[in-house]
Amino acid sequence: MTDERAVETARRLVATLLAQEVSDAVLSPGSRSGPIALALHAADDQGLIRLHVRVDEREAGFLALGLAKASGRLTPVITTSGTAVANLHPALLEALHANVPVLAVTADRPGALRGTGANQTTVQPGMFPGITFTDRITGLAGAVRGGGPVHLNVELDEPLVESVSWKFPQNSWSMSQPVAGRTEVLETGPRTLVVAGDGADPTLAAAAQQAGWPIIAEPSSGLRGAPTSVACGRVVLGGRLIERIERIVSAGHPTLSRPVTNLLTKTNLPTVHVGDASTFPGVPGGNVTFADRISVRGGVTDESWLRSWLQAGDRIQNALLQAEQFTVAEAVWKAATRGLLVLGSSNTVRDVDLVAPVRAPGPRVLANRGLAGIDGTVSTAVGAALTSYGRAIALMGDLTFLHGANGLLIGPIEPRPDLTIVVLNDDGGGIFHTLEQGSPEYSQAFERVFGTPTRTRIDALCAAHGVKHRLVEASQLAAYLSRAPVGIEVLEVQVQRAGRRALQSVVSGLAAV
Repeated sequence: MTDERAVETARRLVATLLAQEVSDAVLSPGSRSGPIALALHAADDQGLIRLHVRVDEREAGFLALGLAKASGRLTPVITTSGTAVANLHPALLEALHANVPVLAVTADRPGALRGTGANQTTVQPGMFPGITFTDRITGLAGAVRGGGPVHLNVELDEPLVESVSWKFPQNSWSMSQPVAGRTEVLETGPRTLVVAGDGADPTLAAAAQQAGWPIIAEPSSGLRGAPTSVACGRVVLGGRLIERIERIVSAGHPTLSRPVTNLLTKTNLPTVHVGDASTFPGVPGGNVTFADRISVRGGVTDESWLRSWLQAGDRIQNALLQAEQFTVAEAVWKAATRGLLVLGSSNTVRDVDLVAPVRAPGPRVLANRGLAGIDGTVSTAVGAALTSYGRAIALMGDLTFLHGANGLLIGPIEPRPDLTIVVLNDDGGGIFHTLEQGSPEYSQAFERVFGTPTRTRIDALCAAHGVKHRLVEASQLAAYLSRAPVGIEVLEVQVQRAGRRALQSVVSGLAAV
């Protein structure tokens, strides 16, 4: 049991957060966290921090994730005790696998009450396996140094709230210096393919250009606009060029397509991964070398190597741009260029991957690719948009939107971004049509256990939250996206998912042409 008054613990905590360059904090209110709530409110009043209040702890966690992912700053999310803490787990798992600096601050009863049947009391320390844990505010600076999520559990004894004067010092922030890591020096000679997954090292663009290496860049890799980026890279991998690869350089967390992950599991190809085993989707073996960064020695040795990849990708993408199914993805990418684009999982991110231009300026793209779940995408987009300048758009499917609909549960006095959420509504799980489950032999069970139609009225849901909604045709979307919103708006595009499997076959067939 702590001997310090709860209000003084809260004061130390907020002062420590400010010293750690925290600019935004997310709060889900509760009784046990009361003193922290009052301290954060005071810091917000003093212009030292921007406070965001949410009544749903799961959505609060993903809001903090979006804020942290977009800003790069440590972002705390504060909850009361009990089940409120457990609701943070999905967001913290995503933060763990994507190495996003989210800090879960969980208020707790005094430790002596655990195991006694006391109200809202459970064992909170260690609730999130694999995530750095501390129960000491003084240990926070060391705990957050790794850059990923951290759990700080704070025991608070009564009295929880007292009438005190909250005054915090104006901190002089100084960003910590990056720690030098190991650089792998590579000769340019072997025919090398660069695979850039979510959050890849941006310096790879210059290295690949110097060496003449093609890049397969996922939308959220940050390397889509690199001079050697290949359109429809995952489709090109289905052709004969894959047989000529002599070496692979991978970076970030590439998980978007099976052709890429299958390639990275090949044990006969030497592979250099910029990162560690936690972001490498294959099984690390004798041919995989891990590095913090790479540099190249020499220049282009085989100009035809890069040219063949670029030509193959451009041919495939030009053919796909004729398909109506990609109208939405194409319109969203163009509208978000030089702004922010948040992509949901499943079909939406894969559609964008096929038709989004390469080797040209584009939007900053964020996606929850750590575990590639559909949960929390609305709140992630709201958080990211709150840090963004310029146009902010999110694209997601109907199940992703509905799963995270409580992300729209925002109080009338809370900060709101200007954000357009485009919902591609095919009434169910369209992604399953393209997987094994979509085969004819599973047709009898498909709709109920995979297709999962809901018939939910998105317009009514938006009306309940006071969010603007408009139902638009795919052909009309570009015109509507040309007008920037004030606040949050939802543009719903209703499409059919029955043709998804046939379209997948067409895409795969283009690689062999």
